Formats: sequence, structure tokens, C-alpha cells
Amino acid sequence: MPLNTKVQLFAGEATRFLAEEIAQFYGQPLGEMVFERFSDGEYQPNILESVRGGLVFFIQSTFAPIDNLMELMMMMDAAKRASADYVVAVIPYFGFSRQDRKDKPRVSIGAKLVANILEAAGADRVMTMDLHAPQIQGFFDIPVDHLDNSAVFVPYIESLQIDNVLFAAPDVGSSKRVRNFAKKFDADIVICDKHRKRANEIADLRVIGDVSGRHVIIIDDIVDTANTLCTAANEIMAKGALSVRAMCTHPVMSGKAYERIENSQLKELVVCNTIPIKAGCDKIKVLSVAQLFANAINCVNEYNSISKLFI
Repeated sequence: MPLNTKVQLFAGEATRFLAEEIAQFYGQPLGEMVFERFSDGEYQPNILESVRGGLVFFIQSTFAPIDNLMELMMMMDAAKRASADYVVAVIPYFGFSRQDRKDKPRVSIGAKLVANILEAAGADRVMTMDLHAPQIQGFFDIPVDHLDNSAVFVPYIESLQIDNVLFAAPDVGSSKRVRNFAKKFDADIVICDKHRKRANEIADLRVIGDVSGRHVIIIDDIVDTANTLCTAANEIMAKGALSVRAMCTHPVMSGKAYERIENSQLKELVVCNTIPIKAGCDKIKVLSVAQLFANAINCVNEYNSISKLFI
């Protein structure tokens, strides 16, 4: 990638709301593009300006439906065929990241498959945030910039000015992420040990550690059906906590998630705008990651380390 290459930003349809904000922080408008659609639902991205020799960023979260991932791949393919010099897939939410291993016989490793597809479509680099499993970076043979939610959540937690805070991991796999937050605030952690019958269905959940008399903050990367989150919050409050909040980067919010959150013991759920959410739930607060991604894009363009963006 040559130094001082022309930078161009483009948005997929699903994440345009975030891409416009990123472009505003970066200081230049989004590039012009249209999506032509056929009567059967097939679509074709059409870049309306030259990208020849450019450093091109395509911004698109790959949440459901699968069209969002296909759209991103087709945009990158169009840029490569138009002689773009360097293509970066900016994926605030990396879909299929929960499929990072074979946890049972005869299943796909979806995250690895997506990594292969993105590279085949022309990505020279990937920029994303809070992968469900950090080892997914190793699925790629191209550079991956993995941004961290601490840059967004830590300042917000500080603004709350809560004394006697305690951090909670919603499962054993999240303990490392939660421990990093605890270190920043010189606080303790507890772990919610859960056992699933099947995906999105909890058979049993127990809180390991003392939460009595504490203000508890649950940290996680994804809130999907909110079943685990709300079950953990209710159990924490039942064990004598003063309050319980949750901070989850990606609000997938499927099924009865909104209803569960509204009826739970959660004081608030803080999420990022990597995925659009529905309005109407007073307990949900949305924090923007636009400036974080704009700064990361600038770091890529100027060959600077992105580690300075972490708190």
C-alpha cells in the first residue's frame, strides 16, 4: 500500500447510518454508490466514481440476513475489478463469529469460511470490533485490525461515578475480557457459570462469587436473545446486589430480547451502534463507535499503530 494513497469510504446499505457518522468524524463524505435491483431480488452494487489506485474502505456489518455479507463481497469485487489499489473491509460486527470451532461432529466452522470468502472477494485488510473469539484473527492470511470496546465503555463507566463496583462475566469464556475491565477499575470479578441444553436455551446458571452490597456490571461482546443476560441479572440481584447493568458491544437482539430486557432486573443495557436497534426500550442506551473507527481508518492510512486507540 503506497503512502498517501487516495482514501475513499463507501457504505453498504445495512450500515449506512454508522458509515455516515464515521465519514463525518473522518472528515470526508462517503463515496457515491447505488445498488441496482432486479425484480427477483438480485442486486448489483455500482460504484459511481473512480477508485483506480485508491485506498478504499467498505463499511458494512454482516448481521442477518446473509444479503449483508454478500453485499460487502460484491462491493469489494467491484472495486478490485475497477483497479482499486488496496481494499479494506470495515466490519463493525463480524457475523458468524460464534462459529469459531467444531464443538460437535459434522458442523461448519462458519467464521473460517467467511474469512476465506472475504479474502477471495478481494479484501486486503479487515477492520472489526470485539470478535466473539479473538483467535478468529488467525483465520485470515491478511492483516486484521481488532478494535476493543474499552475505548467506548470505560469512559461511560467512569461517567457513572459508581462506588463499590464489581464486574461480572456472563460465562466462563468471557472471564478474560471482564478481567481486563476489572484491572482498569481495580475491582473484583464474579463469573456466571451456565449450562446450555442447546443454542439460546439455558439449562442452569449459577453465580460464582459474592455480589451482595455491590453495583455489578456485566460485560459481554454480543446480546442476542438476552436470555443469558437477563437470567444472570436476575440471579445477581437475588443474591443481594445493589444494582446490575450490562454492557454488550453488539446488539443482535433477536427473538424476545427486547421484552426480556424490559422485564428483567437490569438497570440499563449499554450497547454500541454496530447493529441498528429498534426504538422503544427505555433501558437500552446506545453508544457510538464512529469516532473509534474513523481514528482507526486514519491510522491505517498514515501507517500508525492502532494500539493507541485502546484504553
